Amino acid sequence: MNQAEQTLISLLLPDGILDYFELTKVEKEQKELQIYLEEKNIAPSGYLKEDLESKGFFPEVSIQDFPIRGQKVALRIKRRRWTVKKTNAIISRDWDLIRKGARMTTEFGLFLKGIFG
Repeated sequence: MNQAEQTLISLLLPDGILDYFELTKVEKEQKELQIYLEEKNIAPSGYLKEDLESKGFFPEVSIQDFPIRGQKVALRIKRRRWTVKKTNAIISRDWDLIRKGARMTTEFGLFLKGIFG
């Protein structure tokens, strides 16, 4: 994706979402845009990537976002899960901690917390 496309997409999606999620697909179904996002394979805070093994995704969640040019918008979000190699514990990113960090706005953190609890 070139810089112009990246900028345009980042303006249409919740602020900061592209830091943690990859846009995988967009579908138009009648009067609704389906925007598919998958969490990037970036180790959660406190872990090294080599200590983790990606174990796919939690079930996809669909949420409504602001309309774009008269089209309803549904964000289809898949959060990643990892196994800690030494303990076999399943972990996922703690969105409360991310929200407190500098790379994400409080609005986006609250947005994700509302989706995933």
